[in-house]
This record gives sequence, C-alpha cells and structure tokens, in this order.
Amino acid sequence: MITHNLGYPRIGSNRELKKACESYWSGKISYDQLIQAGSDIRITNLELQKKAGMDLIPSNDFSYYDHVLDTSMMVGAIPARYSRLKNNSKSAELDLYFAMARGYQKDDVDITAMEMTKWFDTNYHYIVPEFEQNQKFELWSTKVIDEFIEAKTKGIVTKPVLVGPVSYLLLGKERDKNLNKLSLLPDLLLVYNEVLTILSENSAEWIQLDEPFLAMDLDQKTKELFIETYYGIRNRFPKLKIMIATYFEGLRDNAQLAVNLPVNAIHLDLVKDPEQLDEILNDVPENLILSLGVVDGRNIWKNDFDSSLKLIKKAIGKVGEKRVMIAPSCSLIHSPCDLDLETNEKILPKQIKNWLSFAKQKIEEVVILKRVASEEKNDVFIDQKLSENQKSLSDRKTSHFIHNVIVKKKLQSLSELEGLKRSPFPVRKQKQQNRLNLPSFPTTTIGSFPQTTEVRSWRSKLKKGELTYTAYTDLIKQEIESVIRWQEEVGLDVLVHGEFERNDMVEYFGEMLNGFAFTKNGWVQSYGSRCVKPPVIYGDIQRVSPMTISWIEYAQSLTSKPVKGMLTGPVTILQWSFVRDDQPLSETCLEISLAIRDEVLDLEKAGISIIQIDEPALREGLPLRKNDWNSYLEWAVKAFKLSYAGVKDETQIHTHMCYSEFKDIIQNITDLDADVLTIECSRSQMELLDVFADYRYPNDIGPGIYDIHSPRVPSDEEMLALLIKAARVIPMENIWVNPDCGLKTRNWDETKDAIKEMVKTAQSIRELVNSEITVH
Repeated sequence: MITHNLGYPRIGSNRELKKACESYWSGKISYDQLIQAGSDIRITNLELQKKAGMDLIPSNDFSYYDHVLDTSMMVGAIPARYSRLKNNSKSAELDLYFAMARGYQKDDVDITAMEMTKWFDTNYHYIVPEFEQNQKFELWSTKVIDEFIEAKTKGIVTKPVLVGPVSYLLLGKERDKNLNKLSLLPDLLLVYNEVLTILSENSAEWIQLDEPFLAMDLDQKTKELFIETYYGIRNRFPKLKIMIATYFEGLRDNAQLAVNLPVNAIHLDLVKDPEQLDEILNDVPENLILSLGVVDGRNIWKNDFDSSLKLIKKAIGKVGEKRVMIAPSCSLIHSPCDLDLETNEKILPKQIKNWLSFAKQKIEEVVILKRVASEEKNDVFIDQKLSENQKSLSDRKTSHFIHNVIVKKKLQSLSELEGLKRSPFPVRKQKQQNRLNLPSFPTTTIGSFPQTTEVRSWRSKLKKGELTYTAYTDLIKQEIESVIRWQEEVGLDVLVHGEFERNDMVEYFGEMLNGFAFTKNGWVQSYGSRCVKPPVIYGDIQRVSPMTISWIEYAQSLTSKPVKGMLTGPVTILQWSFVRDDQPLSETCLEISLAIRDEVLDLEKAGISIIQIDEPALREGLPLRKNDWNSYLEWAVKAFKLSYAGVKDETQIHTHMCYSEFKDIIQNITDLDADVLTIECSRSQMELLDVFADYRYPNDIGPGIYDIHSPRVPSDEEMLALLIKAARVIPMENIWVNPDCGLKTRNWDETKDAIKEMVKTAQSIRELVNSEITVH
C-alpha cells in the first residue's frame, strides 16, 4: 500500500505566507524575501510529511494566492487588459499575478481584478479564469516544474498536483457569449502535454490531476471530453503514472466513466460518500489503483480508525494491497496546520483538544492506518495509537457537556415560531419608509470598517489582562463615535457601528454561545492572504446573554440616522465553523437560528429599526448534486426565516450574500423574504443582476458597486456606470447603493476615498432621475 496526500496547507503554521505577502504588497520586503518565504514554507511542508512517513508527497500544492490562478498563469490565460504588465522578469511575473488577483492601480495604470468565487462548497475562494474568442494558450509559467525540481534537490521525488484540464475549463468563464469554453480543450491540452513532458524528463513518476467535476452533474458531451482527454494523455505518456483526484462528493452516476478512464489511479472521497466504494469495487477494472480518502480533509475531528479500516480492508479484500492507496479525503488546505500549537487550555480545553486532528495529525493518521491495515505484528506504537483513538472517540460520545436539555426542548416547539408571519413586502416597505424616511438610492455599507493594528491590539491586551474591560469598552466606544461622525459627515444614509469589537464575523458570536470551542492557531486560507479561524461546534448551541445590544444601542444614541444591528446568519455560522458530525447539519443550524432570533428580538426591543442578518455562505452550502439541493435549501431557508420570526413589519431585515451564482436558487432567495438583499456585483460588472431582472425579484436589492477585495479606489464615474447598468434591469425604487462586502480588511485611506466616491455616485444618479434624464 502507498500513502499519499492531495495537498498541504500553504499558509504556514504561523501564517508566514500571509505576513510575507502583505509585507511585499506594502513595500516592506523585497521580491527575493517573499520568494524565500515561500520556499521556506514548501520545504518545511515537504520535510514534515517525509518525517511522518508519507510515501508520496505532493508538490505544486503551494500557492502565493490561488492554485487556479496559478494554472491560468501556467497556460498563459492572461486577460488582455493585463498585457501592459507583462515582461520577462520573474518579479514582473509575480506582480502581474497579484494584479490579476487584486487589481492594479499605480503610475496612471488602473486595471480591475479578475472575478473571484467559492471553490465548490467550501469557504475557499478561487480566481475565475477568463476565456475570450480566439483564446490562445502557451506555457507561460513554469512554477509546477520549478517546485518539482526544488523538492528533488531536497531528495524528495514528489507527485506534482495540477488542476485537471477539463475541470480547469469548467471553472472558467467565457467573456464572449458566443464562445463555448470546452471548445478550447484541444489547445489547452497542448500546454498540459508540454508540462507533462518536462516533468517526465525530470523523472516525475506520479502526476495528480484534480478533476472534482467528476463528482458533479455532467452532460454527455462533457463526459465524452473526459474520455477523449485522458485517452490522449495516456497515448502520449504511456509510462507516466496518472492519478485523477475527485473529492467533495461521491462519483455516483459518473462512477463507470471515472473508473474506466485510462489512468493508473482514481481518488475517492470516502468521507463524503463511503457507500460509493461498494459500487466501485464491483466494477473496478483490472490494474486500476484505488486511492481511498478516509481521513477527513475538511473537518477537524479525529479519524475513527475502526470505520476507516473497514473500508480499507474491504478494498484490499477485493483488489489486494498493491492496488490500494490511503489518503485524506481532499487537500488539507481546508484544515488548520498543527494541533500541537494549541497549548492554551483556557482557549481550547484539553478534553475537546483530545477529540481533534489538524493537517499534521491527519498525515500521521493516514500513516497509522496503513500500518494497521498492513497487519504489522507486535507493534507497541500502533497498539498504543489504536487504544488512544478508541478512548478519544468514546470520551466524546459520552461527554456530559455536549447535550443541552433546554436547547432540545426549544427545538421541539419550532412549529409555533414558524407560524409567525409578516405582512407582504409592499406593505412592510411602506411602513418602513414611514419610519426611516430614506432618500431614493439609499446608501449604506455592509457592516465592518477597517481594523487598525491598534484596535486589534486592544483585544489582545484585554485577553492578556493588560487592559481592563472598562478601559477596553471606552476605547471601542471612541472608535464607534469616530466612525459614526465620519459616516454622517460623508453623507451615508444608513450607518453601521463599524464592528471594532469583533475579531471575526463568526468567531465573535461563537465566543458568546454555548457549544462552541476555539483555537489560537487554527487558521485556514479563505482567499489570498485572508485567513480565518473557524470556531469548533462541539455541542448544543445556546445564547445565554445579549451579544451585540450594548454596542448597537450606543452607536444609535450618537445619531438620528438609522444604525444597522449587525448579525451573522445561522447558515453562515454553520458553514464557516468546524461542525460537530454526530447529528444532522440541519439540527445544528436550527439551534443557531434560535440563538440569533433571541438577539434579533432584543435589538428590536432596543429600538433598532434595521437589522442585518448576513448569509454569505447560503449558496456555498449547496450540495454538489442538484438532486440533493431541495432538502438543503428547505432547512437553510427555514433556519434564516426562523432567525427573525416574530419581528414587526416596521423593522427592516437586511441580508448580505457575496460571490454567488443565484440563477438556480433565485426562488429560494426570494423565500428568505429579506426586505433588502445586498450582493457582490462589481467584479462581474453587474452580470449577476440579470437573473434578478429575469425573475422580477420583488424586494429591495443593493448590488455592490465597489470591489472591496481589491486595493483599488474606483472613481465615481466607474461606480455610476455600474449603478446605471443596475438601473437598467432593476426597478430604481428597489435599488440600494453599497460596497460588495465588509471593509474590515482594507486600510482607512482607500476606504474613505472609495466611500466618498460611492456617496457621490448615489447623489449623481438621484440628480439624473430628478432631472428626468433616463438612465435606461
């Protein structure tokens, strides 16, 4: 048997990559220093896996920003607007790369960033490839080759990892509506063949081609393209060992297609779909190696060795040890780096820590499973690990603080809350307008404002006992007052308190709810240098006291303008946490809904007229197969509506969603019945609005006109052009003006400049409308 890994976290155990990239962007370190930081992380990861006993270690799983963008660079899929940034130096290549990811605004050159969206049903974001008519591909970046050779110099012959050619095209977007992106496959394969040739010449033995779309719904034409592609690769490289990696779902109706492709190995996600193994074993062709993804690459619970060994031994019994590989279910970029770094029991209690496993520990689990499945005799170490595993799982099952009787009783009375209905939207809107008296095209922001190093240091000092809570509160109130005054000065219509007291939009709420645990170093990459530290939901969830009331009340006391109460929605808290796996997701989500509802009703009692319940992860949570959508959407929509059940018509409910395709779930979004929906729209140049127009979405909508994920400051002319695009498809009386997302990660200078331009944009379109100049 061979053990292997599909990918290791690229951020570094102490977020070294984040710090290096952000220092490079701000001019604090040189190109050479950034390259050295990347190399240090890669070598550390390689040596860690080698020391653990991993047989086949991946390379090219590292990225300075995103592995899909790396692929676009490799094949030369560089949109024409970046052509002026191209030259032959390595530093220029990296700057071009970052410009594609983040936009570019320097020396009178102003270029927008490429689109970004969620990687399947995860909270990782990838840069969407752009394809145009007459698209040409060429081997432009040799990163995959360079990193293979780098590892080889350290004595490790790695398994290079590439996004598979079919999935790469499917991940992309046609800029020309007359273009079928899959028609580009023959030209794309020329570059892939060139890369594989060079890797083969440099003694690569195994190549991992990630084809996650094999776990998706596919039409017949796409299935045929998979066959044509891999027969072509096999004919050209008969000696190269090719592994196709699938993950996040079972193969299902694509099983026959996948196992009959002419490759050496197929990787199966047996965490997501263990039942698929039986079907695969019944039809597996002779000589095909099965890679069994039995260790969960997306969650942090210890592996159940007994369950995993049953699957492994079942496969061995059918195909033999030599045709079995053992691996995590997917790349470990979705897991924190190292549980050993969690040494503070006040943050992560020892009992809960004993239930967990991070990336480093998951590598060890894979190696242990191989040794146990190989029936190594008289191995004291293995016997000890098996015993520890069984005890840990038993302790978790019998732990007295997982279950909460009060929460269970509340769940039994949900039908009463579901019966609480509000008036139809037109009735509510009139009542809300009478209360709020907002202008046309009302302006607002999504919630957070930049958090300076000083603000973040206050939380750190509070936790260390270096700052009293009273002193901390006074400092935060000063920030709130400052931002309220600035918002009034700049002319925003609906204000926010800035969220200076919050570390993260999920972690903040988890810290005040029973059933959550936390880590000090459990960071995972969300996009680029943006890392998040998901809380751990280990038990029943209960709100024991107000979470936001005092801050929002204080902010509202400072102004006569409405201040939004800012909450994270139940589906997003669920999706952006490491969730318990001992009960259905739907039940955990409803528990969160009840907690959020308590907060909503208290905000309303406190006189807060607008309450925003953010759900950016609702679309992200969709199962990969459409046949599974209805059951998910049913409980997700139910959970959101439950979170505000019982509010008055006069209370305006907002929600926010970002980086989502809405076409297939527009009815479900409508069913949420939020009074105002704000969405990301600027990177797509308002294309996302077409579905809302075609559907005639009935409620108010705020299409983001300012891309906050880029350091660019858009002009009011640029934003006005986007707003006019929106007004061509959405009734003007239903349009709000806002950025794409929260502003926490930006700096104050660019934020202030951009918000001022945004307010000018709203004033400009009001003048156009008032002067009866049509925007259509």
